[in-house]
Amino acid sequence: MIRKLREALRHNFREYAMFFALIAIVAFFGIATNGILLATRNVTRLIYQNSYILILAVGMLMCILTGGNIDLSVGSVVALASAMSGLLASVLGWPIWLSIILAMLVGVLAGAWQGYWIAYIQIPAFIVTLAGMLVFRAINNIILQGETVGLPDAYKVIAARPVADFVGEINVGQFGLNGTSMLVGALAILIYIAVTLWNRRTKKAKGYEVMDQSLLILKMVLISLVIAFFTLWLSLDDGLPIILVIFGVLAGIYIFITNKTVLGRHLYALGGNAKAAELSGIKTKRILFLAYTNMGMLSAISGIVYAGRLNASSPIAGKGFELDAIAACFIGGASATGGVGTVMGAIIGGLIMGILNNGMSIMSVDVFWQDFTKGLVLLGAVAFDVMSKSKSSVK
Repeated sequence: MIRKLREALRHNFREYAMFFALIAIVAFFGIATNGILLATRNVTRLIYQNSYILILAVGMLMCILTGGNIDLSVGSVVALASAMSGLLASVLGWPIWLSIILAMLVGVLAGAWQGYWIAYIQIPAFIVTLAGMLVFRAINNIILQGETVGLPDAYKVIAARPVADFVGEINVGQFGLNGTSMLVGALAILIYIAVTLWNRRTKKAKGYEVMDQSLLILKMVLISLVIAFFTLWLSLDDGLPIILVIFGVLAGIYIFITNKTVLGRHLYALGGNAKAAELSGIKTKRILFLAYTNMGMLSAISGIVYAGRLNASSPIAGKGFELDAIAACFIGGASATGGVGTVMGAIIGGLIMGILNNGMSIMSVDVFWQDFTKGLVLLGAVAFDVMSKSKSSVK
């Protein structure tokens, strides 16, 4: 068993390294902050503070997979979608649902605009998205005229409210647990186990190599315990945040796309070798165009969530978000040259960044040292990727 476990870790070191790093960082700050980091209220706050960055990280991963391309404009698109939604809902008095849909459409159009120049005119993504960062930020300021616009309370429900407890409180000793959170946690565990077993059976039927059964059981037990502990912790506070449900659905969709669809395989193929992908019949320009259009849509969703958290549309919304999203992907194991990376890796990378921010803030670490630390973490993650590839090529 130990030998099989060691072998599995060696073959999947890249996949598990960041997960173990996340656990180590949580343990460190849990001790360094005298348990404040892991307090139920702070865990809920972490979700609200980092949800929009995690959404951006998922979209950024799609761009990076195409060949190490990044999108520098996402923070500005966040601001633009927020401003558009605020203009329509608060200034013009349009229905909230329509304002949100039109703000998302603006994000899609912004992404498609950039995707066209990158994919079909073949201008480097760095240049196009740098221009987009300036243009979309300017449009945001033109809309808001440099002023903050308040939003209806419905936006706050999306971004900073828990799911209503329709099950009712469950009393365990002196603790009152949110019944809905516990139910959702149990369902999440059952779905995870069912999907994992179905994937293993499907791979085995097709003749693919599968994980040893004892190791698979160990993995399922550990992840199920993590889900159970997490939902228990949320149930001790206000319950399951609505934005966590939204993000969970989004993450599930993109995990399915990258692992189980032709589009996902084409994304990895394009990043692995663009010329070979094109010669094999993959419409590489369309894939690249779709990646940036999708990034625009997720940026708009992130903008609406961020606006809901602030309960306002701000001219400075989204400042620096692109750096956090890019860092999350690379820390989570995405390759700087493309073709390598997972949605779960990007999520773990985003959580590492969020916990570093939160933990150092609780410890009252100066903001300059916070940036210094995050910079070193990002550099270390990319250096690890480069050195790992160098060792593989030598072998």
